[in-house]
Amino acid sequence: MEKTRVVITGATSGLGQEMARQLAQRGWRVAITGRREDKLKEVEQVVRSAGGEPLALAGPVNDLEAVKRHYAAIKEKWGGLDWAVLNAGVGEAMNAKQFSADKVRWVFETNIFGAANWMEAVIPDMIRAGSGMIAAVSSLASFRGLPRSGPYCASKSALNTLLESARVDLRGTGVDVVTICPGYVKSELTARHADVSMPFLLETEDGVRRMLRGIDARRRIVHFPWQLSYAMKYAIARLPGWLYDRIASPFAVSNR
Repeated sequence: MEKTRVVITGATSGLGQEMARQLAQRGWRVAITGRREDKLKEVEQVVRSAGGEPLALAGPVNDLEAVKRHYAAIKEKWGGLDWAVLNAGVGEAMNAKQFSADKVRWVFETNIFGAANWMEAVIPDMIRAGSGMIAAVSSLASFRGLPRSGPYCASKSALNTLLESARVDLRGTGVDVVTICPGYVKSELTARHADVSMPFLLETEDGVRRMLRGIDARRRIVHFPWQLSYAMKYAIARLPGWLYDRIASPFAVSNR
């Protein structure tokens, strides 16, 4: 039986690295991408030790030409992909009192255009094959504009909509699209914001297991943990604007 072929972007740490390890345990062929070559080599060894076949591809997702080279290398070695897990993402705190278009642009370059670059690369071949899986890691923060988080929330909200539209367009082609909206999961990103309250923080291994269960089940939207996801998706997201503003504005500390 042919081994399943997957690419995981942003695989040099955190969720991407753990996902590479767990999929390698299935005996899969796992292509990993990231900007840090030294970290990429470490994850390559993790994949190999876990029983997978690794392919390390160094470079940023926001460079379309680099993405095209990476996909060409995958096709040359394995003939194509069955799964594309678009995990690469960055976060940037920003209070609108000190608004920075550069911060917004930088976050969108990775979180939106990085995903879009890979979608452009893989969708045509998946359609021709009549099968494929595109899964992208968004966030529960995508359902509302949270204080001091404009660039991140906006980018993840845009990602949700992009994926939803793609899912509708690709219906009937055999290509599935899954949007993953986790709450707080331990990673480099959460470690950099240790001063922020993170209710229901999950261990990395647990968070990734939940992601993979959702992808395997081909669920349209995977959101967890339920305590936080139902609060965000079905309560906070549905608050009228005037009430949400009053509740959220005290958290927008002026000097952050």
